[in-house]
Amino acid sequence: MDNNTTKIKIVDLFAGIGGIRIAFENVGAECIYSSEIEPNCRQTYFENFGEEPHGDITQINPKDIQKILKIQ
Repeated sequence: MDNNTTKIKIVDLFAGIGGIRIAFENVGAECIYSSEIEPNCRQTYFENFGEEPHGDITQINPKDIQKILKIQ
């Protein structure tokens, strides 16, 4: 990605331990939101990335996600 290109931003839903995130970050993307329901996966994700994914996506208010993503 050259300096004139906007960085691709991804949302990592059903994140598991972050394998897809690693692949996207390896090509220059930035993860701006993640969600994972399984506690052991969330812990491993935290150990891998220093941030814990949000929990069960069905329990997250869509308006909260919109605020995080800055969309309307």
